[in-house]
Amino acid sequence: MSKLISIIIPIYNEEKNIPLLFSELQKVLDTLEYPSEIIFVNDGSRDGSILALEKLARENSRVKVIDFARNFGKEVALTAGCQHSAGNAVITMDADLQHPPEIIPELLRKWKQGFEVVYTVRNENKGASLTKKITSKLYWWLFSKISSVKTEPHSTDFRLMDKKIIDIFRNFSERGRIFRGIIDWIGFKRTRVEFTAPERKEGMATYSYQKLIGLAINSLTAFSLLPLRIAGYMGLAITLISSLMFFVMILAKIFGFLVITSIAFVIVANTLLIGIVLVCLGLIALYIARIHDEVINRPLYLIREKINFEENGRESEKN
Repeated sequence: MSKLISIIIPIYNEEKNIPLLFSELQKVLDTLEYPSEIIFVNDGSRDGSILALEKLARENSRVKVIDFARNFGKEVALTAGCQHSAGNAVITMDADLQHPPEIIPELLRKWKQGFEVVYTVRNENKGASLTKKITSKLYWWLFSKISSVKTEPHSTDFRLMDKKIIDIFRNFSERGRIFRGIIDWIGFKRTRVEFTAPERKEGMATYSYQKLIGLAINSLTAFSLLPLRIAGYMGLAITLISSLMFFVMILAKIFGFLVITSIAFVIVANTLLIGIVLVCLGLIALYIARIHDEVINRPLYLIREKINFEENGRESEKN
């Protein structure tokens, strides 16, 4: 029996890019030795994305569509695609054509060599603003310093995973998930492929700076306890410094070698301590928020409709 390749693509307001992407994908997939399925996950798009996907699904049986009840985010969309995939290998990619489909044969070649995870590393992102490039470098530097998971800087969600990886991934139940972080945590035999990301074909990037900041915070709190440790270290340091300053004040009062007004010292010390306490409370709150999200145990996502997953072509489901 021939091995099946699953392509998973999250969609959020990509109406104009969908036909372009599918056309480019077809050119590549038709040259492969493996049959394939393309799973589009419509993540609550507000434009005509679902209509474009329905049209593709009617015309192409290998196109499958998962339509979320609302926007749940890219990480959850990737998760849903993996949970519904049937392939011996799964390839995840973006819909804006900044993940070039022509890289897919190289990913498969590495897979045939025995690698179970083939991830891509973006060596250049054409069209990215200077601000985005700087913040990206800063994020990867910080993540590499404090994360307990070894992650390649500038790696992307454009990657291939063997079925055994996907089977393990399906057992993960955490809510505040970072898809590539979990895959990196799983490990197994891995290799990399470098590529240059072209400019976005149509539309504007849907991943706003607000979402990127949220993703960065989620990444740091999901894979590192260092922020909490820093809070504890800062509290300890401030306690030691305050104790030393208080001891110096006492000596100054006794021997008169330094004039320090009590009120000035109290104001400065209180201001510093209050600031540190607020920082520490903020860091602790991030972790408490993650615990809250996990224990309420709501469904990770809700599916309004599935297309081409069953013989009748349509099925409504909750997950």
